[in-house]
Amino acid sequence: MDATDEQLVTLLQRDGRATQAELAEKIGLSQPATYGRIKKLEELGVITGYAARVDAAKLGKDVTAFVGVSIEHPKHFDAFAKKVLAHPDVLECHRVAGQDSYLLKVKTQNTASLDRLLVEQLRTIAGVTRTHTTIVLASVKEETIVVPAKGES
Repeated sequence: MDATDEQLVTLLQRDGRATQAELAEKIGLSQPATYGRIKKLEELGVITGYAARVDAAKLGKDVTAFVGVSIEHPKHFDAFAKKVLAHPDVLECHRVAGQDSYLLKVKTQNTASLDRLLVEQLRTIAGVTRTHTTIVLASVKEETIVVPAKGES
């Protein structure tokens, strides 16, 4: 990736609906050259998809929480991941180092639905030994834009 690719990635993250003509003008290339760069970035897996950002509360998901999950043995990791991937309220799932095995970001309708997720879904998965939950009271920053590292491409 060169500086133009980095600029293109940043522009697309800020506005995934920008036209190729708009992008071409901003990066100083022709529309066909811009299209070619976008396709290359998609093929390389730098751009993995396009999505609209939404207000979860307006979709009835008023509670955001982070859930740390401890798994007793790595042999349970695949089954845990499979269950979590199937759950629509789990937005992110990261295998982490430290006290927990996984850290989840979830958005649920209310505290009752969060309780059901914890008790009926997560804690019943084989190998789960403990969960601990932090409920978000207010979000100061919730960003999806990743700024390319300088000199690392």
